[in-house]
Amino acid sequence: MPISTSDTSRSLHYGWVIVAVGALVLFSCLGLARYAYTMLLPAMQAGLQLSYDRMGLIGTANFSGYLVAVVLSPWLIRRFRPRAVISAGLLLISLCMAGISQSHGFLPVALLYALTGLGGGFANIPLMALVPCWFRSQTRGRAAGLIIGGNGLAIICAGYLIPLLNRSYAADGWRMAWLLLAAMALLTALIAALWLRNTPAEKGLEPLGPVQHEQHGSMPVPHEHRGDGGLLVRLGLLYLAFGATFMVFGTFIVTSMVREYGLSEVRAGQYWSWVGFFSVFSGVGFGALSDRIGRKQGLILVFLVQSTAYLLAGLKLGSVGLLFAIVLYGSAVFAIPAIMAAAVGDYLGSARAAASFATITLFFAVGQAIGPAVAGLLARLYGSFSPAYLCAAAITLSAALFAFFLPSPKQRGIA
Repeated sequence: MPISTSDTSRSLHYGWVIVAVGALVLFSCLGLARYAYTMLLPAMQAGLQLSYDRMGLIGTANFSGYLVAVVLSPWLIRRFRPRAVISAGLLLISLCMAGISQSHGFLPVALLYALTGLGGGFANIPLMALVPCWFRSQTRGRAAGLIIGGNGLAIICAGYLIPLLNRSYAADGWRMAWLLLAAMALLTALIAALWLRNTPAEKGLEPLGPVQHEQHGSMPVPHEHRGDGGLLVRLGLLYLAFGATFMVFGTFIVTSMVREYGLSEVRAGQYWSWVGFFSVFSGVGFGALSDRIGRKQGLILVFLVQSTAYLLAGLKLGSVGLLFAIVLYGSAVFAIPAIMAAAVGDYLGSARAAASFATITLFFAVGQAIGPAVAGLLARLYGSFSPAYLCAAAITLSAALFAFFLPSPKQRGIA
């Protein structure tokens, strides 16, 4: 017989173990495999003698692999369950990053980084789909935010580790960095295989959090709701706007600091670590805030903060403007995924959370595949990333307005 939440109140609920392991998974599958690329880009560009647009295309290759993972993940989750898919995704990431460390030229790096993106999707999507299974509505935002904090820790790590390796190994520093990141991902794959669990029932538990009104006599939520497709599209479009913009700043801001602001790689790495520091709190802070004020209001606030950061970066207002842009970007960068992971459970119910999250992530993956490629082309055309940052600001400002018209989950009878 399942143990109720109150029966386990005196001990640590296993849901928090899921959160801790989940943060480590994101530390590796996205934090190291994706966001470390920003720090590695200047040295890779010099070592491989690649243009801005080709470096942007390598980033897009990663996101294209992630897009394929979005399509395949729902079937894989049903067939093999989340824990197995997450562990396999991390193993693929480890092998591909090790391959990148030994690669020469654009094509092999692009191919391996595309496969890295595939592994990233296989690890991230099932992981975030576990949140509505392990946590009830009033704790979902906080739990998702804590998990996503793993990304920020990875950014801090990359900001200090990669310049150190570049100083120690000179032209081969970026190769040693990819090899070390591969080893970290391999260790995480083992931890995930040992400690993750697919459902609370596997531990004889119920989801963590207070029981909501639908379990106190209200009508059960039907399997399908009229308008669910339209709602998923609306959430998906908001996620697309986030995907198309956040990695423009996230991919190229270090290059901008080095090439356009004249900062050293070490100083740029320190600033990038600040992004990581503030981003540790972005998911949990805005996620917990959305638990209180609502998902719609949380989305609006985050998009407005991001718009300000991109506008400051695009206007190039000097070092002060750059620092404000970095702080604002870091403070909100991982808030949207945290809120979205909670929102799909609120709007559509925990039973449909995995498929719904995969659906809106498809929009996100399309956006992040397009964003860096377009930004690279704009930089090649104008000789600066400022136009790309200004376009990102316009998109996120439009997204804030679009989010204003989302319905409340309570209007749909789901808590």
